[in-house]
Amino acid sequence: MPAGETEPKGFGTFKGVYLPSILTILGVIMYLRMGWVVGNVGLYSTLLIVTISTAITFLTGLSIASTATNMKVKGGGAYFMISRSFGVEAGAAVGIPLFFAQSIGASFYIVGFAESLQRLFPQLSMVITGIICLVFLTFLAYISADIALKTQVFIFIIVVLSLFSLFMGGPPEGGFESSNIQVPEKASFWLVFAVFFPAVTGILSGLSMSGDLKDPARSLPLGTIAAIVSGYIIYMAIPVFLFMNVPAEVLLSDTMVMKELAVIGELIVLGIWGATLSSAIGSLLGAPRTLQALARDRVVPSFLGAGSGNSDNPRIATAFSFLVALTAIIMGDLNALAPVLTMFFLTSYGVLNLIAGIEGLMSNPSWRPTFKTPWPLSIAGAGLCLAAMFMINAGATFIAALVVGLIFYLMIKRDLNARWPDMRRSILLGLARYSIYSLQDTGADPRTWRPNILVLSGAPTQRFYLIELADAISHGKNFLTVAAILAEKDVSEYHIENMRDSIRSFLTKRNIRSLIKITRSDSVLKGAGELVENYGIGPLAPNTFLFGQTEHKKSFQDFAGLIMHIYRSKRNTIIAREAETSDPLKKRKKICLWWGGLRENAGLMLAIGHLMQMSDEWKESSLHLKMIVKEAGDSPNAHRQLEKYLKEGRLNIDVDILVKETEHPDYMTSIRNASGACDLVIMGMKPPEEDDSAEDYARYYAGLLKDTEGLPPTLLILAAEDIKFSDIFI
Repeated sequence: MPAGETEPKGFGTFKGVYLPSILTILGVIMYLRMGWVVGNVGLYSTLLIVTISTAITFLTGLSIASTATNMKVKGGGAYFMISRSFGVEAGAAVGIPLFFAQSIGASFYIVGFAESLQRLFPQLSMVITGIICLVFLTFLAYISADIALKTQVFIFIIVVLSLFSLFMGGPPEGGFESSNIQVPEKASFWLVFAVFFPAVTGILSGLSMSGDLKDPARSLPLGTIAAIVSGYIIYMAIPVFLFMNVPAEVLLSDTMVMKELAVIGELIVLGIWGATLSSAIGSLLGAPRTLQALARDRVVPSFLGAGSGNSDNPRIATAFSFLVALTAIIMGDLNALAPVLTMFFLTSYGVLNLIAGIEGLMSNPSWRPTFKTPWPLSIAGAGLCLAAMFMINAGATFIAALVVGLIFYLMIKRDLNARWPDMRRSILLGLARYSIYSLQDTGADPRTWRPNILVLSGAPTQRFYLIELADAISHGKNFLTVAAILAEKDVSEYHIENMRDSIRSFLTKRNIRSLIKITRSDSVLKGAGELVENYGIGPLAPNTFLFGQTEHKKSFQDFAGLIMHIYRSKRNTIIAREAETSDPLKKRKKICLWWGGLRENAGLMLAIGHLMQMSDEWKESSLHLKMIVKEAGDSPNAHRQLEKYLKEGRLNIDVDILVKETEHPDYMTSIRNASGACDLVIMGMKPPEEDDSAEDYARYYAGLLKDTEGLPPTLLILAAEDIKFSDIFI
């Protein structure tokens, strides 16, 4: 079942969102590092750091509010929002690292608690203390999220009391002794920013509880923004209080200075313990719910998504999260992992901002949040997240990006076929719209020319070699349309849809990406003419038509009319002349291009040959440019001219100059004799004259068929597009 399908019974705004978020925000950094921050950069720079950091979180909170009020948010928090917006692949790429970041994050907080306890009781083993603490907190999360959150209520009261104790206090009698203090060297602004920033990244703890809320659309925006604003007020007040009461050298050297200032110093110690334990509980509640959602979307094994009781408590996922956190505690030193884990949280922030920003920019009818955030703010939030990642640790940012990219690639390979609509189509349509409108203002030119091929193949199983040729020319970088014309007007839409699915399946199995067009007409040739006239959108209409030859003499005139229609529409024509073999393209070693003097045909022939040689199917082939001269004395000059042209065009093509056979009056006999070793022949066609009728050109076509009898598979090229193909190779 999709992520979080079970209907939550749950929690309100305060207990479900505000409490886990604010307790993660008011964490160890507030108690042990706030004085160090002020001591290093001074009051005003500290307030700037707090403001910049909170601005990033606040913008993310606004984006979460918009997204949450536009969809029914179920279990999985950030993963759910991302996967339902950018697809399961993007959701998994962020969600899997986020799960590990949350699980290992719990071990960070527990190790911090164990370290502080060991200072009071040196005989305690930090690892054993950490394991005991982890077992106890996991037990609370395993039994019931409600019990765990009630524990957080008690911790919240302690934190509030510790803050009251701090602000009601002041310097000790006689002030601080600073004469004998060894003051460490001051850190830079951005280093201090990097140390402080994780303090305000706690809103994912509340977001992860999305599946356990009574009303996510109301609780997520309200609880998240309330936690951010509360945290900002407190983080702006503490630096002012410390700056007014403590010398800078003491702030730099004494991490427990808040204990000295408080009326009841022990409340600060309890606050530190409460902050670490509440953050650990938040992680142990959030990580399993992320994993549960991943499992229910088949990203990870489905047994991990099992829920227990009316509240759908993810007990198996909780046990797995426990094992991850336990491994991290036993490993001991987690400092090397800390920057990378922070990057995963920030990646989630950035993507959540992108979702709201792009949705607002696209303005789909489905985007109707009750809490509206202007899209530039969300995009700015995403940009600030990226900037913060690089400022905190550029190396960790690259590692995190590599991990996310690898998971995304593996998810695409798995082809999970998510069962819900997302915004990717909207993004692609928006990009296509922008591109098409921009393209219509720029004409075709040789430097940027690409073939946009429509291949008339009919049923692909009958003339698959035509599709193979078209795919080799487009080789995955140009547009390709496979078209079939049904010469029956009364064919049902159901039959057409089945045929479309059959062609799509056939092409997918052969790893050919193509558009598919099926149309009805009185005849195949009439339908082809209608495609020339009507198929395409703006500047993306096909510029090249590829089809097989016809040898039915009754159809020659209509066929010639089609060629003339394509030519006068300024489109290029490629006619594939089959060889008399069962597999017309069995060998792919030698491509022969016959230079006939029509320069634009020659330019297009060279372009087609070059593109085919770049394809996987023909990459081992060699290109040979052949030309026939009347007299042997003309050969050196012709060879020199062609070599110069190819060298200027940076083309690696062999040149063969042949002298016309005197015993045969026509050139075609010489061409036929010289093409025996070729696996594919490419040669030009005569363009129709202005006053040619279809009957006139049909006679030319009949003669061309006769002349090319006995040749290997042949492509007959007629260039008509309004560009100089010869300039492609300048």
